[in-house]
Amino acid sequence: MASSDEIPAADAAGRPTPPGNPMSVGRTVIDKGAEMMQSLKPVRQFKQHLCSFALYGHDLSRQIETHHYCARINQDFLQCAVYNSDESRAQLIGVEYIISDDLFKKLPLDEQKLWHSHAYEVKSGLLASPHVPDMLERRELDNLAKSYGKFWCTWQVDRGDSLPLGAPALMMSPQGVNPGMVRPDLLKKRDDKCGISSEQLEASRVEIEGVNTAGTNADYWMKHGKGFALDVVETMMKLRTPFP
Repeated sequence: MASSDEIPAADAAGRPTPPGNPMSVGRTVIDKGAEMMQSLKPVRQFKQHLCSFALYGHDLSRQIETHHYCARINQDFLQCAVYNSDESRAQLIGVEYIISDDLFKKLPLDEQKLWHSHAYEVKSGLLASPHVPDMLERRELDNLAKSYGKFWCTWQVDRGDSLPLGAPALMMSPQGVNPGMVRPDLLKKRDDKCGISSEQLEASRVEIEGVNTAGTNADYWMKHGKGFALDVVETMMKLRTPFP
């Protein structure tokens, strides 16, 4: 597999971009035609934009701003496409699934280790809905503060990768005790860009109730000071039993 050093492509802002030829007129016409004739129903279910921050499970010093475009499947389950920005040419860097406290408590303890709580993100003002007044989102914030997420990052653009390389990385949610706190410069950059104040959001969310993670394995790696990293290993395939 090629290393990120071998793929140095970047745009004018220094952000990594995939290598490849520019879009041709023919390809653009095909895409426009498909857009007009196809329903794209799954994609159109994404109704909500949330912005927050995430830390790599194997390296908490690496913190990234994340933009989650979410589709609510039911009252207890959301699925989110995660991008590195809210710009039109943003990279799709991963996927997060969000479940309610009720669903989380029913998971096996080993499975719970892969999930993080959202209470601190919500109450601290780290999680925001850009351009939506906080009070309009209050009911959703109440729900999110009592939820858990499993976020796999598949494209580590923060290290300069111009293509999705290597195994997915499990991401952690920032917590209120070092080393899990978000860097002030990263937070200020987000707030300035989105025109919000995390401090004001935090002050307005004092009465929001979070979840009690005692007795669960939520935020397991953060609590125990351990990292979590996946690797790719060879294994024998399981063959399908032939039909009679």
